[in-house]
Amino acid sequence: MSVTVRRFEGERDMVEQHPPIRTALVGCGVIGRTHAQVLAALPGYRLVAAIDRDADGASAIADLVAAQGDPRPRTAASLAEALAEGEPFELVVVATPSGLHVQLALEALDADRHVLVEKPLDVDLPRARALADAAREAADRGVLASVVSQHRLDPSTVALAAAIEQGRLGRITSAVASVPWWRGDDYYAAADWRGTWAMDGGGALMNQGVHTLDLLLALLGRPAQVTAEFARTAHEGIEVEDTLVGTIAFESGALAAVHATTAGYPGLGARLQVQGSAGSAVVEDDVLVSLHLADLENGADPRNAHASMLAQPDPAEALGLGWAGGHARQYLDLQAALHGRSRPAVPVEDAALVLATVRALYVSATLGRRIAVDAVLGGEHDEVVAAPTGTAALRR
Repeated sequence: MSVTVRRFEGERDMVEQHPPIRTALVGCGVIGRTHAQVLAALPGYRLVAAIDRDADGASAIADLVAAQGDPRPRTAASLAEALAEGEPFELVVVATPSGLHVQLALEALDADRHVLVEKPLDVDLPRARALADAAREAADRGVLASVVSQHRLDPSTVALAAAIEQGRLGRITSAVASVPWWRGDDYYAAADWRGTWAMDGGGALMNQGVHTLDLLLALLGRPAQVTAEFARTAHEGIEVEDTLVGTIAFESGALAAVHATTAGYPGLGARLQVQGSAGSAVVEDDVLVSLHLADLENGADPRNAHASMLAQPDPAEALGLGWAGGHARQYLDLQAALHGRSRPAVPVEDAALVLATVRALYVSATLGRRIAVDAVLGGEHDEVVAAPTGTAALRR
């Protein structure tokens, strides 16, 4: 697992040499709307189908695309219906509740469609293994599968990854990853699948902290063992955790602390701190705010070292998409892969390892002992039912 350093200078050439990638979007909720906005903004794609069991949701996405000047996508109630009728498409984007991700991705791969799956890969590790196997087989047929982890392509991550790969931080020794957010009860009540194991797959770590955990693994390498505690500290009406703290021991010898919560009003910024024997870095809310390198200690403020490293142009900035620019970078990455210029920056195997790490932290918190990530990835502990402690139990 690593961060792919990619610049996308060939975007205009790709658009001129190839027709737009016809795309079907499955799932027309909040995150589906983000995908639709990004697809409408990128000339290398055309959204031709909006798919959702909720006809009003699908129509709203189709209207949004039409309002931005593109042809109105047709609507369908299922992927099977869209595959059977209307204009064909090459790419399926899965943006449904997490517990449906693998099922739909497998359906798309079986139909020889490329697939982009929203994070997390799924809520169920056995299903994720099945998708990883199917993705490997599909790749042999020239069909690609990737998973959304857009922050790997943030300029801050690319710059930090380059510094680590060049050895400028020395040996990476430790890290701290924290996502101290707040979600009120109304957030969980807005959709009946939120806060459930069956469809959400977990709480603060699986949904809010998974991107920062992904970056931690991408920058520090393969995790070996984990320990954790989790609980419901402020939300009685959910099944999953709203707070988790844990530790990860990496195969490299580095150690990391992990913290994710939706119980910290009013919410603070996500922070990733990386320390090495020759440098350290801090990323806050996707911005590299500090990079202190021993090889730059020449009297200048070392925290400004990152400015020159972020000098490369950001292709998403000109689109004016705000925080959705990360998704635009991921679509540009996938566009390059689909046109044969590279492999996707986030393959299914990487996403499966992140899911296994989340699951290992949950298993550790449930069983009260250290857990090997590779054992979880291989199927050990599949039978363990995660059980976060509730607030009432904490008070006893």
